[in-house]
Amino acid sequence: MGKITVETCKIEGLKVITPTVFGDARGYFMETYQYEDFKTAGIDVVFVQDNQSASKKGVLRGLHFQINHPQDKLVRVIKGEVYDVAVDLRKESPTFGQWYGVLLSEENKKQFFIPKGFAHGFLVLSDYAEFCYKCSDFYHPNDEGGLAYNDPDIGVDWPIPEEMELIMSDKDKMWGGIKEYKENHL
Repeated sequence: MGKITVETCKIEGLKVITPTVFGDARGYFMETYQYEDFKTAGIDVVFVQDNQSASKKGVLRGLHFQINHPQDKLVRVIKGEVYDVAVDLRKESPTFGQWYGVLLSEENKKQFFIPKGFAHGFLVLSDYAEFCYKCSDFYHPNDEGGLAYNDPDIGVDWPIPEEMELIMSDKDKMWGGIKEYKENHL
């Protein structure tokens, strides 16, 4: 159909995709992924796994990456609203250690393409959210890496309201910062 709009981001490789939505009195229709459209937009990736998670307000997942089996990801929200973040971990990148965030919601229907070499995470802003994503490599549980969501050297400006209580996994509370990443992986 050729019905997507692609916005490049301040960090090379990241892209925000907005599909064309065809709506009428019955509801709506949209293509969430069409290989040729994405290839034309510079996203020539074969996805091998689809994942979905459900989370309640205040859940912060991330910032995650796989060390030896990096993944391209195409993420979107089908219910609720999240603030989605990618951090550049590409060794030779001029934007190494910089982050970019985008609001994804069931209303705006935007998708975020995150290429290999980035850490990824999100914060749930709505009472409930369902998050879907495609990956270009399989999940390898012994290959996980992560960064502290609040590392001051990265400086992600998470939109955390004062009254919000963050809910994180024990593992996500233990990740180190970008300095530790450089020491251990570069």
